[in-house]
Amino acid sequence: MARTPDQDPDAGMRAVARVRGVREQDARLGLAHAAAEERAAEQRLAAAAAHLAAATDPDAVDPASFATARVAAAGTAAEVIALRAALETAVTFTTAAREHWQRDRTRLAAVELLLERREERRREERVRRERVEVDDLVSARWLRDRTAELEAAR
Repeated sequence: MARTPDQDPDAGMRAVARVRGVREQDARLGLAHAAAEERAAEQRLAAAAAHLAAATDPDAVDPASFATARVAAAGTAAEVIALRAALETAVTFTTAAREHWQRDRTRLAAVELLLERREERRREERVRRERVEVDDLVSARWLRDRTAELEAAR
């Protein structure tokens, strides 16, 4: 059975916790996506760097083949430079996504802690009221017994 706001004093806080939970989950998914993009950028850079390192000068010494090889190497070098910049951007994006997730996780934890503390206070209040009630019952019984003893003694 679902609790109504009349029955649940923390209904509003639970709604806030649900919203913050969704935000934290979205931020976590964003972080996972950013980290995957960063890994992909690292792999692309490593592949381009390996391709550049494997590039050799042509065996033939004619000017046309040498110029073609140099143009190809320059293109690969430009690609490596562009991929390094893309990797730096991906790292920055991952860092920002991590900070966003940590902020959302902290906000969710704060609401959850507040809910736990409220529940603990209500539990302590229930225990206190039960103790008072038990004390009242014990006192009433003791008084009844005492009164019965006095009546019997007369």
